[in-house]
Amino acid sequence: MIRINLLKPEVKEVREPAAAGLPKAAKERKKTSLGTIIFLVLLVSLAGYYFYQNWEMQKEKQLIEQAQQEKSQLQYVVAKLEEVKQQKAQLELKINLIRQLKSNQDIAVRIMDEINRRLPDYVWLKEASYDGQTLKLKGEAISNNLIADFITNIERSETFGPVNLIDSTQKSQGGAVFLEFNLTVPVNKPQLQPVEQPKPRATPQSTRRRAS
Repeated sequence: MIRINLLKPEVKEVREPAAAGLPKAAKERKKTSLGTIIFLVLLVSLAGYYFYQNWEMQKEKQLIEQAQQEKSQLQYVVAKLEEVKQQKAQLELKINLIRQLKSNQDIAVRIMDEINRRLPDYVWLKEASYDGQTLKLKGEAISNNLIADFITNIERSETFGPVNLIDSTQKSQGGAVFLEFNLTVPVNKPQLQPVEQPKPRATPQSTRRRAS
């Protein structure tokens, strides 16, 4: 016997497995991983930049310290150079002073030789000083006329200017009466002739040789 089922065939409902939601979770995981990677990259970049900046700062600090050391050394050298310059200036000043004193000494010797040649008899010098411009004389004479002659002799020389007689005082010692005088006379930076040395006298033998 043949049976024919005229009813609709039963349709079994096939449910999709719950794994349909997996792609969303995977996407979320991918996003999380990508964010983590970006964060790590940024963190590493920031760390690298920090270390680079720190290295640059240390380098700049070393350069500054080196520059300061060089500056200190240069300041020391400059101070030494300044000290040497001052010592040189002081040495030159001393040398010039010695030369000036020596020059004045030579002039003073020539001046006194000029004075002695113009000193009359019975007039004696006791003290003399020269400051580079003015000659101060202190002496004794037996009369005012001799003092006047001495002043006249001095003023006749081109080396001296007008004589200033400061005072003339009468003194007595051991029964002798004399005059003590003080005078000043300007000096005109003389170019005095050197003192002529006496020529040796010819001996009879040398005379005979010349004659022969």
